[in-house]
Amino acid sequence: MKIKKPLRALGAALGVTACILGGAAFLNWQFWGLEVTHTQVPVSGLPQGFEGMRVVHLSDLHGHQYGENHRDLLEQIAAQSPELIALTGDIIDQASQRGTLPALARGLSAIAPTYFVTGNHEWAVGDIRQTKALLAENGVTVLSNQYVVLERNGDQVVLAGVDDANGYADQKTPQELYEEIQQDHPGLCTLLLAHRNNYFDRYAACGYALVLSGHAHGGLVRLPFTDGVFGSGGDLFPTWTAGVYTLGESTLYATRGVGNNTTPIPGFRLFNLPEISVVELVAKP
Repeated sequence: MKIKKPLRALGAALGVTACILGGAAFLNWQFWGLEVTHTQVPVSGLPQGFEGMRVVHLSDLHGHQYGENHRDLLEQIAAQSPELIALTGDIIDQASQRGTLPALARGLSAIAPTYFVTGNHEWAVGDIRQTKALLAENGVTVLSNQYVVLERNGDQVVLAGVDDANGYADQKTPQELYEEIQQDHPGLCTLLLAHRNNYFDRYAACGYALVLSGHAHGGLVRLPFTDGVFGSGGDLFPTWTAGVYTLGESTLYATRGVGNNTTPIPGFRLFNLPEISVVELVAKP
């Protein structure tokens, strides 16, 4: 039987509409389909008492809220039963987003001790003291070229944190911080929170055993045989963008980040879901 032209046109229109809606749903999932990943990360010199310690690593939220007052994000983090939460910068993009920080800080610190270092976006927003104060007043420990000593099962490690390179021109360098730590706690395994993944070689040269970073958003588009297509500065085919990397005795874990991207293509991800990283520390053989 011959199908009438109006029916054929209607069928074609419905097909095009379905493709558009399907494509939009796929892209929305790519942009906001939050994924929880679990990774064992080898750490040189890790004391036996820290074997198996579980850390949730978050970065690059860029002001986004998963549910009212970050409810959905906090529920997924709590379900991982972390012993420590690391926030490695770019939590906000605009001054108006500071209003979201108290709920986020209170929620995270109620789950586990939470430590924060700045990213380039916090410095771009300006008035960094206000951002740091809001986090600190609501339970988050801010590490500004500083360190703390952690204890677990009778052993100790150092957890250090550096401000982003966009910070004050005269700030303490990662090398100076490491030397200070070694003077105060010689030989103690030292972990570092630092926003920029692409500075891994610098941190490794200092002697940090483990570096947790974000910044690269997993390379925005992840294709086979690549480590992402776009670097944090728009460079092509970068490295150190997502997962575990080693240089000598130093290890980097780079998270893809929990928020959306702002450069080089605003709000774009492909085959690269936002990520809550659950990191389990293990001694490097």
